[in-house]
Amino acid sequence: MRALTPSLLIQNLSELSSNPEYYSAGFPPVVGPAARILILGTLPGMASLKQQQYYAHPQNAFWKILERLFHIPAKAPYIERCESVKEAKLAIWDVCRSACRPGSLDSSIYADSVIANDIAGLLARYPAIELIAFNGNTAATLFKKHIKTSLLAETVTLPSTSPAHASLRFEEKLERWRILQVRLSQAFPGRDSLSSQ
Repeated sequence: MRALTPSLLIQNLSELSSNPEYYSAGFPPVVGPAARILILGTLPGMASLKQQQYYAHPQNAFWKILERLFHIPAKAPYIERCESVKEAKLAIWDVCRSACRPGSLDSSIYADSVIANDIAGLLARYPAIELIAFNGNTAATLFKKHIKTSLLAETVTLPSTSPAHASLRFEEKLERWRILQVRLSQAFPGRDSLSSQ
């Protein structure tokens, strides 16, 4: 077995990038001017890319959780769900703008292939965003590695809604995600006030 030298890594990434089955590019954010919570995933999986929808895999718990917490019908047309997300003062995006990944598992993302989204720019454009909620540990890890921002926003890492994260039952995931519902029930004075404290 050959050691994975830098030249071999570059060769492997080049081969992956040239294979459309392994190259993935994400979607624009779902966000409105009143957004207070930004939910960040990693990168759309194969089912999402095929349908051009966030969290399109039928076994992904994301939309079922939003239905329980924010009364956004999980089976409503996708455009209607996105509008409901904005009305609920939520935003959806991914840490990765693009990356090489065979398959759909977060663990298969080639870390050195990641091109990150301009999340700092999004926070600057939407100053009401007070909390970044990571959909899984990989999203949190990639954010810390690739995103540099001086803009103040709290972060919380939530259990992945992916069906691959089967160590927690749906009700357990739902209870952990309930922090978003609690947070939106509270008044927030804005990020500027936090920086002045």
